[in-house]
Amino acid sequence: MRVIAKSLSKRFNREWIFKDFNYEFSAPGTYAIIGPNGSGKSTLLQVLWGQMVPSAGSLRYENENQEIPPYDLFKHICVATPYMDLIDEFTLLEMVKFHFAFKAIKNNQSIDEVIQFIDLSHARDKAIANFSSGMRQRLKLGLAFNSKCDVLFLDEPTTNLDKKSTDWYLENLEKIPAETLTFIASNQVHEYPTQSEKIDVLSYKKGY
Repeated sequence: MRVIAKSLSKRFNREWIFKDFNYEFSAPGTYAIIGPNGSGKSTLLQVLWGQMVPSAGSLRYENENQEIPPYDLFKHICVATPYMDLIDEFTLLEMVKFHFAFKAIKNNQSIDEVIQFIDLSHARDKAIANFSSGMRQRLKLGLAFNSKCDVLFLDEPTTNLDKKSTDWYLENLEKIPAETLTFIASNQVHEYPTQSEKIDVLSYKKGY
């Protein structure tokens, strides 16, 4: 899997969030998108996974040297972010079932096994609306970790997590298959592996 960005740029009104971003990402590999709060890390990720349209430049996904059309991109990516919406009216069980109606589960696990993996079995029939922020983030990460995908995007993954959940995240981060292309946006060094290739968003802002 390869992701090729050519002169990729994004601006809001007159402000360039990043400009002339040229990069070729390839699996296996983990890329840490770094920079201070407000520097544009999340915006860059959203452009890379196709949620946000760039203001200029191009983005190409390739698998085995074949271009992946934009309408098929969702089949290849998984995303976990603190700002990603969950369906509040669903119970945990309903949310997990709904998610895996669109994504294949890794290792042929059952729905119950995924819920056990997330360590939220006690909240199986609890409405998402009544989840704490930490439970929500753990659920999002658990769904991403257990989905078959070629490209994984994690934005500030330990936001709202306590130490136990952060340790759980770090343990499972190490288990991501080597062939997965992984992006982690963070200004916290502990959230991404030390061997990650680091990309500073500030290097691609106009005037830097």
